[in-house]
Amino acid sequence: MARRIQFILLATAIAVTGTAPLLPSAAANAAEIDFLSDDFYEYDDVSREAGDPLEPVNRVIFRFNDKMYIYVMEPVATLYASAVPLDLRECIFNFFRNLEEPVRFLNALLQGRFSDSGEVLTRFLINSTLGIYGLGDAATRVFDVPPVEATLGETLAVWGVGDGAYLVVPFYGSSTIRDFTGTVVDGLGVPYYSWTDDYYDMGAVYAGKETNKLSMHLGEYEELKSVLFDPYISFRNAYFQYRSKVRGQSRSGPDEAE
Repeated sequence: MARRIQFILLATAIAVTGTAPLLPSAAANAAEIDFLSDDFYEYDDVSREAGDPLEPVNRVIFRFNDKMYIYVMEPVATLYASAVPLDLRECIFNFFRNLEEPVRFLNALLQGRFSDSGEVLTRFLINSTLGIYGLGDAATRVFDVPPVEATLGETLAVWGVGDGAYLVVPFYGSSTIRDFTGTVVDGLGVPYYSWTDDYYDMGAVYAGKETNKLSMHLGEYEELKSVLFDPYISFRNAYFQYRSKVRGQSRSGPDEAE
């Protein structure tokens, strides 16, 4: 267990050489937010939910992530995308997502979202069989059972644990102390790290998974940055907006159970 905790914490550093950051997740999340909407600039969840007492440090890390993304991560992901067909990359993405479903199932149960937990279990059973070990998403395409998100960060929020503070993590991007802690613990439950104790093997799996994910969001980050006056503030707000959207929360009732 201690070795796996150490790996999850060190995996971001390993990912640099494998060009597999979690930073693209922030760009993908932000891509679903309308930065040109007046509602975006009226939204101030960070002051209401987490606060940003670490802003000077966070801005330094944000700039570091920005340079790493532009000069290291995206170029390698671009080469990968040119070599691997999109259909195959989608299968790889589906495979890893399916392996993570038991963690979502447990978190949905812990949050009292029994209907959602049933959908997660249904998706896992369908995709593991009819989806050929999760390579296909038969649950969505054939049976209209959509993906469900449930993380330990959300579970802790439902249990009344506060965000702590807004946090920008190297090679990862936007989070909070609570949510990033949840991400680390959730990582202990996924099976694709448990088959070996070798850091290099685990790092290779992690790097491949995240590079594959980034290859399907190429260009989004630069496009978003080009229209933003202060990318740091905009991506911070986008993180909280996207999080609330995923959790089905209204602005008047953050961190309430669904």
